[in-house]
Amino acid sequence: MSEAKGLSRKSKTLGEHIKKHRLELRLTQKQAAKALGINPWTVLNWETDRFEPPIRRLPAILHFLGYDPFPAPTTVGQRLLHVRRQHGWSTSEAARQLGVDRTTWQDWERGELILFREHRLKVATLLGLDPKEMGDEMRARWNGKHRRWERRAP
Repeated sequence: MSEAKGLSRKSKTLGEHIKKHRLELRLTQKQAAKALGINPWTVLNWETDRFEPPIRRLPAILHFLGYDPFPAPTTVGQRLLHVRRQHGWSTSEAARQLGVDRTTWQDWERGELILFREHRLKVATLLGLDPKEMGDEMRARWNGKHRRWERRAP
């Protein structure tokens, strides 16, 4: 699945992407709903941005679109959100998959540091990242935060 098309390109919302792709395929909302395994009213509500699709529906939507309309992730937090979207996981389910607390996952997704080596290893494995590089990045961010604090202190 290509990530070349971002939400910032032409279609701005996920609902707009769904509608655009449905029209390109010359499908009715009823036909698109059948392909997505949902109610036609749900397609209408998504396409008109009345409601956003729940994350559990994203794997089917991404399959239907044939591409990922979200911007390519660049940070660890964005990559964790990307994995959740790909799998349709809630934060609770994602945390369960990794063996951590839900609030810990949420903190990481917001960009907080992953302090424990065991956690960094699990996240690196999940994301297909080099554990050493990830450890170095977290250490550098930790040092950067604390150096700034030391400079402010009298």
